[in-house]
Amino acid sequence: MIFGRVKPLDQILATAEKKSLHRSLGAFQLTMLGIGAVIGTGIFVLTATAAQKAGPGMMLSFVVAGLVCAFAALCYSELASMVPVAGSAYTYSYAVMGELLAWLVGWALILEYALGASAVAVGWSGHMVGLLDSLGLHLPHALTVGPKIEWGILKGGEVGGFLNLPAVVITALVTWLLVIGTKESATVNAVLVAIKVAALTLFVIVTVPMISGHVPNFHPFVPRGWGNPFGGSGTGVLGAAASIFFAYVGFDAVSTAAEETKNPQRNVPIGLIASLAICTIFYLLVAGGVIGSYGAQPLMDPTTGKFFVEGSPELYASAACHAAHAPMVCSKEALAYIGREVSSPIVGQLIGLAATIALPSVVLLMMFGQTRIFFVMARDGLLPNKLSAVHPKYRTPWIVTIVTGTVVAICAAFLPVGTLADYSNSGTLFAFACVSLGVMILRVTDKSRHRPFRTPLLWVIAPLSIFGCVVLFISLNRASQMVFFVWTVIGLIFYFLYGYRKSHVGRGIIDVVDDPAMMPETARPLE
Repeated sequence: MIFGRVKPLDQILATAEKKSLHRSLGAFQLTMLGIGAVIGTGIFVLTATAAQKAGPGMMLSFVVAGLVCAFAALCYSELASMVPVAGSAYTYSYAVMGELLAWLVGWALILEYALGASAVAVGWSGHMVGLLDSLGLHLPHALTVGPKIEWGILKGGEVGGFLNLPAVVITALVTWLLVIGTKESATVNAVLVAIKVAALTLFVIVTVPMISGHVPNFHPFVPRGWGNPFGGSGTGVLGAAASIFFAYVGFDAVSTAAEETKNPQRNVPIGLIASLAICTIFYLLVAGGVIGSYGAQPLMDPTTGKFFVEGSPELYASAACHAAHAPMVCSKEALAYIGREVSSPIVGQLIGLAATIALPSVVLLMMFGQTRIFFVMARDGLLPNKLSAVHPKYRTPWIVTIVTGTVVAICAAFLPVGTLADYSNSGTLFAFACVSLGVMILRVTDKSRHRPFRTPLLWVIAPLSIFGCVVLFISLNRASQMVFFVWTVIGLIFYFLYGYRKSHVGRGIIDVVDDPAMMPETARPLE
């Protein structure tokens, strides 16, 4: 029976104990890790996407997305404290709901981490290009955006583009760093987090006081309504929430690092909840500052009377986007652009510089998380052992890192940030819903197990988390939903052709400790 292939929690914990990574991360470092993974392209770039979809109502979108993440975080915290091992949602699902669903979760996490890294790389490219432009250095347009693509469900890009070269370059650099093992330390990560937080703080200090003098900017508050989740357009407050959900993605990287955490039963829940709370406060302040200082009304096509599609060639080619003081929705570096417009070029350049310096760390963290997921899946026999082979000199998982980097670079070269974020969200929402379901199942099937952290009001919180994930998923545009379903079908085919036959649990192998290529601790730890 496929659904009978459950890896017992006791065996998972025993395996983790034998193969554990060096435990060196505390609550503060985990919180910084969470903030570092969360604060990135979402708030620095996708604010423009949210504004085109929802206008000032994007503030409600941030609240909706934040609430769904909060519910999911509480569920994550219980499982992460009980099962402090690498693998995140994949490992939790394997322990509770069986191999097939665990495989689908792990497969969906590839969308989250790989395409998420691509989205951040494209966001970094926008800031780098904007920063260079402000200094009088102009890269050819064809090398800063991807081409217009109309390949079935894959749609995006801009007229005149060939590929996003800066995004490819930063991805290649991060891949090289991961291969040679020169990963950022927890201390360096804390410094980069401080830079991003300082940039957002500067933006808030400059813009929030302007709200009182620009109250009309908030009207109409929801120009495109709440949106129709079943319409497939991905617009309105809910459509924007589904997109900017990406702005919160990353807190689960804390649970991915559970196997490298001191006292994970205490520190993982603290890191998850603290990082999410801090980011939510910042997001609401930033969104209020955006609207109050400059405005965030969506742009309408005067020839058709319809709103432009966010990030579309038609939007960027419109007369409004080429006029002086163009609407914020035209910018690929929204916060830096507003800083220049409402304050001074120096403020905008400081914000853009902070994003340019700090965003590569988010690419690194997401690609690092992807390699950890691959490690654990290969350790269970669901992926070829070769993917987990370590470099003889650098002692890093070089093959899987190069494969991941190649995929990330290709996607970043040709697809716009909004499209990549939506595709990434589709996989993330599925994984979060599975974790929430797993917590409820485990409360029934393993009541006596020690739970250092218990999700409060579980039978309210977990269903709300699942409901929220479903609502946001159906609020994505139709293309993003189709990408998820097609990706899932591909995953099922691969599983039944390879994973089902090679699975260690299916073959009666509970633990493998002798093959160094299957041991994630052979790679250097995150610290």
